[in-house]
Amino acid sequence: MGFDNIARLFVAGVLFLQLHRLSALGVNELLYFRILRPPDIGYIFSAAPARDFGGDFTSSYDEIFLVPAEPADGCSELRNTHLMEGQVILLQRGGCSFVRKARNVEEAGGRAVLIADDAWDNDSQYLDMITDGTTDTPSIPALFLLGRDGMMIRRSLQRQSLPWAVISIPVNVSALASFPLQQPPWTLW
Repeated sequence: MGFDNIARLFVAGVLFLQLHRLSALGVNELLYFRILRPPDIGYIFSAAPARDFGGDFTSSYDEIFLVPAEPADGCSELRNTHLMEGQVILLQRGGCSFVRKARNVEEAGGRAVLIADDAWDNDSQYLDMITDGTTDTPSIPALFLLGRDGMMIRRSLQRQSLPWAVISIPVNVSALASFPLQQPPWTLW
């Protein structure tokens, strides 16, 4: 067994143990995405798919925009829909149900939605996003993002006056030997 294979097995084992410790979700239940630009947040992030609504990623996107919604909670009329068509949209938790947020993004033409926790200091606890009981559920993928990750992404884009980040989603972390070096430094893995 070569060094690369041993490194991949070690990374997968460490990742499993750390994620199992941080969340009730198993490693296979998380989805990963990588920010390609801007480089100051060029890390691999994890997100938890909604439990009982939304779709799955049927394609992999090597370069797609991650567009922060305006307003950030996505509960009222979205003001930057001209940037959302076919992109992944970043929202903040709170103000309305997860289903309502995802439905608003889908209606604006978004391809998927990442909903960041509104607890800015949350760097380890994933929430189960569940349906709100309505029958008109969205079909786009909906993912829960840790609060600190969402805050750091938004902060970087605001500081640089950028309307979006460029991401790759989903990312197969088991194929990346250098995965541990690409984690956000503020998140415990």
